[in-house]
Amino acid sequence: MLSRSSLRAATQGTRNAALTRSAAFPAIKAQCANPSISALPSGRRHVSMYGYTQAKALMYSKYGEPKDVLSLHKHSISAPHGSQVNLRLLAAPMNPADINQIQGVYPSKPAFQTNLGTPIPSAVGGNEGAFEVLSTGANVKSLTKGDWVIMKKTNQGTWRTHAQLDESQLIRIEDKTNLTPIQIGTVSVNPVTAYRMIRDYCAWDWMRAGEEWLIQNGANSGVGRAAIQLSREWGIKTLNVIRQRPTAEETDALKAELKALGATVVITEEEMLGGNFRDMVHQFTRQGKEPIRLALNCVGGKNATALAKTLAPDSRMVTYGAMSKQPVALPSGLLIFKNLSFDGFWVSRWGDKNPQLKENTIKDVLELTRSGKFRDIPVENVAWGWESEGPALAESVQGTLGGYRSGKGVFTFTGGD
Repeated sequence: MLSRSSLRAATQGTRNAALTRSAAFPAIKAQCANPSISALPSGRRHVSMYGYTQAKALMYSKYGEPKDVLSLHKHSISAPHGSQVNLRLLAAPMNPADINQIQGVYPSKPAFQTNLGTPIPSAVGGNEGAFEVLSTGANVKSLTKGDWVIMKKTNQGTWRTHAQLDESQLIRIEDKTNLTPIQIGTVSVNPVTAYRMIRDYCAWDWMRAGEEWLIQNGANSGVGRAAIQLSREWGIKTLNVIRQRPTAEETDALKAELKALGATVVITEEEMLGGNFRDMVHQFTRQGKEPIRLALNCVGGKNATALAKTLAPDSRMVTYGAMSKQPVALPSGLLIFKNLSFDGFWVSRWGDKNPQLKENTIKDVLELTRSGKFRDIPVENVAWGWESEGPALAESVQGTLGGYRSGKGVFTFTGGD
């Protein structure tokens, strides 16, 4: 039998334990009510005991300049169920179309929603990016932990550290060997745009490889660099127009860079709009014996008119951008006497209408990349850690609109799983 003193000690111990549990109960209760509450120091991400993952997303609830309307929203993501997939960001570029979408001047607009817990309906920025699969629901068939994926359609929002999407919304990268997150994260817009315009808008005579030409402006852009490399692989010569840089040395360096990618000829816009351009084209094309069959225009205005004038009869010009914000002006004679055709191309609409062809095109480009035949675009890496602040990230987006840049801005997440 226990002594009276032993009974008193045991009783006191039970009371102390009960008091400890009582003191802890409010914190536990609060965490049950809001699983995103963490006992970890502020700024550190964690997966809670309830299976929730903390995430951050760069979002906007109204249209305007990125620096004014983008903000960082913290939220929780539950464990996936059914066909859901939880993802971690690897790399997401900042494309001009993304900025135009935030400004409200882009034809395609995302739905503003409150599904991420924002106080007012909002949308996640970004349309392109590479993600890694962290976990999958029980009904997911084609994806497993560690797979890399990209978005199947636009307006799914890629500027976020983590996401939960349905398996049907994702394209699995079947072979990521010798590929980087940036290569995969930037494959679905610019390279696909160049690939489809070259393939779909000109009936090339493949028996005349090396004897037909493509002309393009904006040649140092992501699309332009892709067009140069794809044309090189397919035996198409390229006449490439760039804007003159602040110094002659910088202009020459850019010309050399594009020629190293496979450009046949690189000239400046000033040279194209000068009085000797017709003679230059005549010389490049062996006195016109090698026809210029396709023009790719992302500038508009006088620049686009000059491109069109170089085309051989029965050729086509495809417009996919309007950097100058000037209309495409065409002399009637080009339509009547040369029977030229003029088309527009919007990769977002094309991809949404042709999902399987989009996947096949991406596979082709990545295979060229894997084999060293398709080189990376220059990028300005923006590291996104868990403690990165919203205003700094928004300024990075705003900066993509300015002047001459050394490369495309790309968010790369460094905050771990």
